[in-house]
Amino acid sequence: MAFYQLNYQQVIKSDMNTVWEFIANPRNLKTITPDYMGFDITSEEVPEIMYEGMIISYKVSPFFNIKNDWVTEITRIRENEFFVDEQRIGPYVFWHHQHFFRQTDQGIDMRDKVTYSPPFGVLGAICNSLFIRKKLEDIFNYRKEAIEKLLSNN
Repeated sequence: MAFYQLNYQQVIKSDMNTVWEFIANPRNLKTITPDYMGFDITSEEVPEIMYEGMIISYKVSPFFNIKNDWVTEITRIRENEFFVDEQRIGPYVFWHHQHFFRQTDQGIDMRDKVTYSPPFGVLGAICNSLFIRKKLEDIFNYRKEAIEKLLSNN
């Protein structure tokens, strides 16, 4: 089973409270996800702020417009510093996503570290090199632009 890592960084020209309040609200995830992903939260009750142990279920179309169930758990949180979400059910064999936040003179330095393993062994490794990695990069680039528009004090 092959594992891959992606690292993303952006500086948001805003304050920590504004950024954290937006990011910590699971309902905002749809706002920063491309429409073509068909992202919908299917959990019955979603609070306005995440907490450790929180389980969130979604419908999402990461590949070939096929709807998949995706269930994640928020496994760690340190307010205004970081949180971790991990896939429990979904399209990947393994998904571990770390989100880091740090105040700088330029704004909020937001970093993501995603460690994942696609399904189907060798075929998944080939698919990763052909389109999975590119799709993830496109999603994070979209998210970067959306967050910039929504949260920056330009």
